[in-house]
Amino acid sequence: MNLKIITQEKIVFDGEVDEIYTRGVDGEFGILKDHVAMMSALDIGVTRIKIGNTHKSFTTMGGILQFKDNECTILTTLAEPGDEIDEMRAKESLEKGRRLLREANARIDSKKVSASIARAKARLKAKLNEGN
Repeated sequence: MNLKIITQEKIVFDGEVDEIYTRGVDGEFGILKDHVAMMSALDIGVTRIKIGNTHKSFTTMGGILQFKDNECTILTTLAEPGDEIDEMRAKESLEKGRRLLREANARIDSKKVSASIARAKARLKAKLNEGN
């Protein structure tokens, strides 16, 4: 089956895959060849794919997934291949977000900080899952 991961700026991935696993707003799910047609809103998380014995991970920062006739398209705000993620930067972002929440005051938008933490966690998870 074919998978395309598309952002506003570029096509992050376009190729044949054997398995797709991602995180929708209602939880994680997987798609195999000949899956029933579906559409799902995506949450901030990691999309994992399997091609033969190879595994790849991508962060997907929300968006929409559509699957029909063995064609899967993910439209997302931001997607990053796991092997391109700067692990140190993601860890720093995670720690900064956690620190801001601990020191929360009226000037901090906790939803933005929580989203930043979720993005950092997704990046770290994609980096750790790359190739596994």
